[in-house]
Amino acid sequence: MRFRAASHLRRPPEFRKVRSEGRRYHCGGFVLWAARRTAGDSVVTACTRAGFVASKAAVGNAIARNRAKRRLREVFRHHQNRIPADTDLVFVARRSLNGLDYTEIEQRFLKACGDLFPATDPDS
Repeated sequence: MRFRAASHLRRPPEFRKVRSEGRRYHCGGFVLWAARRTAGDSVVTACTRAGFVASKAAVGNAIARNRAKRRLREVFRHHQNRIPADTDLVFVARRSLNGLDYTEIEQRFLKACGDLFPATDPDS
């Protein structure tokens, strides 16, 4: 599946809302925040949305930050169908993310999805 523009979290209030109302899951190389959208939200899109954060202090220089976000976007793109459509996610990269293999990142994301959304895990 493509990671379309409608699937992006873009504005700081959207990120703040996920962090304040959502659940946090530590995945080693990254932290995953997940929050369900309610009927009162101004967002009418019926897809899973995601935002990616990689700060200079936590990850490193621009090359490392871009690589970290690129890897997280790819994992999300491949497995976004495992997440309920009314969910917003925020991925926060950590320095150790770029030292992990892609398959390890993928496994950690899938474990987080299984723990955060047990009813939607098709492998259960």
